[in-house]
Amino acid sequence: MSADPNRLEHCVERRGAQRFEVHLPLAVHFEGRTVPGFTQNLSGRGIFFYAETALPQGAVVELTFTMPSEITLAESMPVRCRGRVLRASATSAGHSPAGQRTGIAVQLDSYQYLPSDEPISHFVRVSAASAAGAASGLVGR
Repeated sequence: MSADPNRLEHCVERRGAQRFEVHLPLAVHFEGRTVPGFTQNLSGRGIFFYAETALPQGAVVELTFTMPSEITLAESMPVRCRGRVLRASATSAGHSPAGQRTGIAVQLDSYQYLPSDEPISHFVRVSAASAAGAASGLVGR
């Protein structure tokens, strides 16, 4: 019977992560491509964002964006995260096919703070060649 309280405790801890609702631009890097997106919310364990692409469950993605000072409790800092897609669902953001967006939930496996002197536009609009170079600098946990 002692296993049940431990399981319950794990579930409570899992759902108890503080989630921050923030709307920030980000770059989504996967399979040699980079697409823009924007965050809906994030926590220490995961992130939910929208992008104009579909990603399969289990896909490995790399996300780059600027973590706001409200979360770092210091200055805003560029960050690169790696994780796996938990789920994705398409939503309509208008009447045209170009308005199709996908809401994507990612469980974060690792992250790295980047030099603060990097220009933000570098993370929002990145070429495929630059994305491949950026992927090689990841730090794992």
